[in-house]
Amino acid sequence: MSLHLRKRSLILSGHDTSVALEQEFWQVLEEMAQATQQPLPALVAQVDSERLPPHSLASALRVHALNWLRKKVMERQEDTPPHTIQKNYDP
Repeated sequence: MSLHLRKRSLILSGHDTSVALEQEFWQVLEEMAQATQQPLPALVAQVDSERLPPHSLASALRVHALNWLRKKVMERQEDTPPHTIQKNYDP
């Protein structure tokens, strides 16, 4: 296993499972679990149940975290009035 990956052991559907992800992805997943008021293993189990068979759990978790962050960025942009967005150039 690569040194930059952090491995966590979880029980999913009654089976011991370990997943290795970069620390940054674990942090986003923990933030997601807090935002949805569920334990991290429950969030991982949800992603596991929704993933397509050829995809690994680690890959599915990364994509899930990325999609959640993208949604947050889009929501933030929609909440920002256009006149408050600063431009880095003069038209």
